[in-house]
Amino acid sequence: MTYVTAALLGILQGLTEFLPISSTAHLLVAGRLFGYDDPGGAFTVMIQLGSVLAIMWLYRAKIATVVSGLGTDVDARRFALMVIVGCLPALAAGALFADYVQTVLYESARVIAVAFIAGGLVMLVVERFRPSPIVFDAERTPVGRALGVGLCQVLALVPGVSRSGSTIVGGMLMRLDRPAAAEFSFFLAMPTMTAAFVYELVQVREFLTGARALEIAIGFVAAFVSAALVVRPFLQFVRRSGFAPFAWYRIAFGLALLALLPAG
Repeated sequence: MTYVTAALLGILQGLTEFLPISSTAHLLVAGRLFGYDDPGGAFTVMIQLGSVLAIMWLYRAKIATVVSGLGTDVDARRFALMVIVGCLPALAAGALFADYVQTVLYESARVIAVAFIAGGLVMLVVERFRPSPIVFDAERTPVGRALGVGLCQVLALVPGVSRSGSTIVGGMLMRLDRPAAAEFSFFLAMPTMTAAFVYELVQVREFLTGARALEIAIGFVAAFVSAALVVRPFLQFVRRSGFAPFAWYRIAFGLALLALLPAG
């Protein structure tokens, strides 16, 4: 049953990581519901790498083009600068507040529930009243607007806010259209999540024992496969239907979690 739970949590991680519904909150809640014991959070840290590698695999051609062109291609350097500027605020905030977030906020189901509801409401408001988009290609996002999205990503330190949700909403506020905002969120995910993984790996290294290797491997593969499968359909769905369905899901999830709090 431990391996089945590991697979289910891995699938959940991969499916929710790039949707604006907070993978961290889903894993925290699901782990408690399943009674899953994750000493030091080592399992959660390692399966997140599966999601990171999935998005890097999907955009491997773009990554190769940028890396190979840094010395000669102006567009490649501008793209790299855009992503770096967008990531810096979250990386700085994470370095300053990571301990508080992990020891205080992650332990509060009420914080998660309120963040879910608030995030859903904000998403609905932005969907309804957002400024007219002027950026339709995520790769052409101006550096100043990338910084604005990066500042919004800082909010994702609060469990339940969602890294992808905060960057997508930030992108729409910075006048990116919906698909461009979603894709820009993927670009920011690669360095941001990689840096977070390295930091967290150092914290949990003592809990990475050989006895848990198969369990972690199952969750890792499940996260990689499910993340790789969800990204393209997500972009297609956003083009057709926008983000309102995810907003309503967030509100319903948050309300349900608040209702269940008295029962523990």
